[in-house]
Amino acid sequence: MPNIEIDLNPVDFITVGAIGPKGQRVFHLQAGKDSQLVSLVIEKEQAWALSEAIRELISDLDGRFPDAAEEAESAAKPAKMDMDLREPIEPMFRVAQMGLGYDEDRNLIVLVAQELVVAEDDETDPEAVEPGIVRMWSTREQMLALSDQAHETVQAGRPDPKLNGRLVYYWT
Repeated sequence: MPNIEIDLNPVDFITVGAIGPKGQRVFHLQAGKDSQLVSLVIEKEQAWALSEAIRELISDLDGRFPDAAEEAESAAKPAKMDMDLREPIEPMFRVAQMGLGYDEDRNLIVLVAQELVVAEDDETDPEAVEPGIVRMWSTREQMLALSDQAHETVQAGRPDPKLNGRLVYYWT
């Protein structure tokens, strides 16, 4: 498989969503720029961790770069961002890990997603395979909306995720 490297700089939209019934949902991280649409599969725990990490990063950035925070707040904001997944939802890969970064000159946050590489046979060395990378450059506002969306999507699942779709017996 060829090495995938995509740079959406900056994104038009970025979102998280889930498809399927509770207990069997598949989580997707999706972003787009112009006509390019990138969908990636993530785990529920990754969506939750991403939401928390974005909040921490933006809180830190607001403290370290208050001028940039004020500039972002004064920019024209759309009434409500469309956080729905876009069709077609065709995942490029499953995400192994994600990271966040900040470009001070452009006041943009980058979310970097790296592909999970699994050896297809015993002879393939997983170390020799280069994982795909997708970089999604976003504004603070877009990232805050992504954080909220990821949190809401995770919370929309079963009331007790520890049940994990198992049948619980109650004895009286």
